[in-house]
Amino acid sequence: MAKESLTEAQARIETLKTLLNRYSYEYYVLDKPSISDKEYDQQYQELETLEKAHPELITTDSPTQRIGGTILPGFKKVQHDSPMLSLGNAFNQEELMQFHQRISKLTDQPLQYMCELKIDGLAVSLKYENGLFIQGATRGDGNTGEDITQNLRTVKSIPLRLNEPLTFEVRGECYMPKASFVQLNADRDEKGLEIFANPRNAAAGSLRQLDSSIAASRNLNIYLYSATNFEQLAVETQDALLNRLAQVGLRTNPERRLFDSIEKVWAFTEEIAAKRKDLPYEIDGIVIKVNAFSAQEEIGYTVKAPRWAIAYKFKAEEAETIVRDIEWTVGRTGVVTPTAVMDPVFLAGSTVQRASLHNVDLVREKDVRIGDTVVIHKAGDIIPEIQHVLIDRRNPESKPYVIPETCPACESNLVHLEDEVALRCINPKCPAQIKEGLSHFVSRNAMNISGLGVRVVSQMFEKGLVKDVADLYKLTEEDLYQLDKIKEKSANNIVTAIDQSRGNSLERLLFGLGIRHVGSKAAASLAAEFETIERLMQATKEEIMAVEGMGDIIADSVVAYFQLPEVKDLIEEFRANGVNLTYLGKKKAEVAAVDSIWNGKTVVLTGKLTHYNRTEATEMIEALGGKVTGSVSKKTDWIVAGEEAGSKLAKAQSLGIPVWTEEDMVKNLERSDSSE
Repeated sequence: MAKESLTEAQARIETLKTLLNRYSYEYYVLDKPSISDKEYDQQYQELETLEKAHPELITTDSPTQRIGGTILPGFKKVQHDSPMLSLGNAFNQEELMQFHQRISKLTDQPLQYMCELKIDGLAVSLKYENGLFIQGATRGDGNTGEDITQNLRTVKSIPLRLNEPLTFEVRGECYMPKASFVQLNADRDEKGLEIFANPRNAAAGSLRQLDSSIAASRNLNIYLYSATNFEQLAVETQDALLNRLAQVGLRTNPERRLFDSIEKVWAFTEEIAAKRKDLPYEIDGIVIKVNAFSAQEEIGYTVKAPRWAIAYKFKAEEAETIVRDIEWTVGRTGVVTPTAVMDPVFLAGSTVQRASLHNVDLVREKDVRIGDTVVIHKAGDIIPEIQHVLIDRRNPESKPYVIPETCPACESNLVHLEDEVALRCINPKCPAQIKEGLSHFVSRNAMNISGLGVRVVSQMFEKGLVKDVADLYKLTEEDLYQLDKIKEKSANNIVTAIDQSRGNSLERLLFGLGIRHVGSKAAASLAAEFETIERLMQATKEEIMAVEGMGDIIADSVVAYFQLPEVKDLIEEFRANGVNLTYLGKKKAEVAAVDSIWNGKTVVLTGKLTHYNRTEATEMIEALGGKVTGSVSKKTDWIVAGEEAGSKLAKAQSLGIPVWTEEDMVKNLERSDSSE
């Protein structure tokens, strides 16, 4: 091939890529196509022909590379550079006003609110490097998501190359339009496949397909609403940020509005609620954000969410149905929970037939009876609940519901403790409690034993293979062959997973034991403090309460638990079967003994870090006794400023807080690490 011909082909390919990407932006983002479909197809086919003749000239930003077809073996984990936080909720005008009153006390700046529609889809992050789309990920647990780059490349409104060579991360909501959802379910129904309950589930399911051609066929769309390092965009408000994102080629929702009072915000929520059903996509509320980034920094964050933003959730849809029965189920702590069984009714995108009644007091308070016509709604648009009984529809011969006095699983007498609203079965041999306890013990946040779902655990218990959690460590592959659908490979995988869990650190075991009031965070604190199960078992109430975050209730619960003879026997069984009973993390004494400049210091990270990502740097600092926070205050000891640091750096300088470069941070981390 002559050099001139290759050069000409390359030039034409670049021209076609630029034109086609612009046409896609006009069509999918602006909804203002400048050429006909026929003209677009002709130029697209020309590009395909040229790339086929010169495959060495194909680049990742070519429109031809959107077409799905990649089959992935699985999704890789992605560590977010900064957490993808959730939002607090407001469900009525009073709660919205309370939000305004709270944050007004935290800043002297006049407040403006940017209101954006809360799209009902899947939160995702998009990374661009020099303007080129390089990675897309799910939110996951907020810190770690899944790499779904190949599937997001098929979303036509996501530009593969921006209008400017920016390197940054943007976040938004990927969703399925209502029309696409209706068509998808019609196609699935025709093929005899299970239909999706709602567009949110359909979007999430599409983005988690290992075959990207399936995602490509689902006609997904996206709206972007934030950037993690907005300093380089030279914007100081959420309003300016959204305009800037649109300027570089990213799709933002035009239904946003900026207000200077919370009263106008409330009026906007009512306006949108009235036209919600006419929108081409599902929304479940309005996200309200303080507009100025400087005010956001002053207002700050809680552990889980920004204080400067809130999601106003629309009033849940309601439906009428008839209660046919009330079933009672026993949880792992013995709490017996009532559930109403009703005539099926379609509500907020799915068919509902069951609704939790939570506890005995609620059954009595709402006076729910068999045969009653009730109004139900979905709390937070998720959990079905009975809102109230339609008394005027009640049969005159109706009798108040009789609360059971014995456990539905073991027939032991139920108790109603003075400090609780729940009925409780206190029989330690109750089979329902044991099964629930087993399921909790093997769960991901506890001992994390893969392959042991609820069905397998129930079978194990019912066939007498396990009587308590310690029996899991006595199982053999031959034992597992007694279970339905468990073959040689599955049995081997389960036994291997059980064996691997023997080496877990103590905090996982503590959480898995299901000690009342001891969640995963409390378990981690107790394990780090006492280091061995023996020391914790011997600890007094006062010693436990001396641990940060531990109060009367947790201390009493832990002491009472380890005094039980059956618990002492259980721990000895763990020991005999090789289960680790020691904390394996960084011990408090080790942290305190380290000659570390970080010990006891409060640090803020800002700007782009290149040597470590935010999560890695945070973990290293905290392992050396430091504390990393998201906002600058007078309590901040110093700030680490990476590239393109913005308002946090300016605030630190105004407060006279020492500023470190990333090189300073790395040097002191490595020095502290080598001195251990």
